[in-house]
Amino acid sequence: MKDTYINTIIKILKKELAVGTMPIVSHLAENQRDPFVILISTLLSLRTKDEVTAVATDRLFELASTPEEMLKVPLDKIAKTIFPVGFYRVKAKNIHHTCKELIERFDSRVPDDLDTLLSIKGVGRKTANLVVSLAYGKDAICVDTHVHRISNRLGYVKTKTPDETEFALRKRLPRRHWIIYNTILVAFGRQTCKPVSPLCSRCPVNKYCDRIGVTLSR
Repeated sequence: MKDTYINTIIKILKKELAVGTMPIVSHLAENQRDPFVILISTLLSLRTKDEVTAVATDRLFELASTPEEMLKVPLDKIAKTIFPVGFYRVKAKNIHHTCKELIERFDSRVPDDLDTLLSIKGVGRKTANLVVSLAYGKDAICVDTHVHRISNRLGYVKTKTPDETEFALRKRLPRRHWIIYNTILVAFGRQTCKPVSPLCSRCPVNKYCDRIGVTLSR
């Protein structure tokens, strides 16, 4: 795939993006750039469907809206509130731990840089990049399974893991696309460029795609 194609692909996919197809964390960022809400929602979203994450986030923030308030909520109540998100008991503990660190180390403020966020136990690169980009509007590339798969399928990068994809994109993807890249590719991956049997016949960017690894499509 030619480097210049990426600008056209992103322009087309931006036009295809609808509010209803946006990832829940991106949708939250459209309405409010509260770093704490985005951080906790992202922690809840891991291995969980968006519709479940959205409801769980709303229920949780009805109980508590600050790190101090969240720590006062018993773990079992948090777990019950966020159920049925994936690994809800583990996530309840992670939420408590994260809030404790925010209070003790950062004066209850969510850090705005990648390395500091990664120093919080339970916060991985996907979560940290989303907070930096969506909450603070800073250039960062969040790579999940959709971004990793589609970037390789297009032929834009050739990598084996999401972390490798992130660093490859940092070298190649124009910075003006960094923040929006995750939002549009996640929506595109859910609607069209599916993991198995992608909908290539109706894909708006099929003529720019190398279709790497695609053996079956519709």
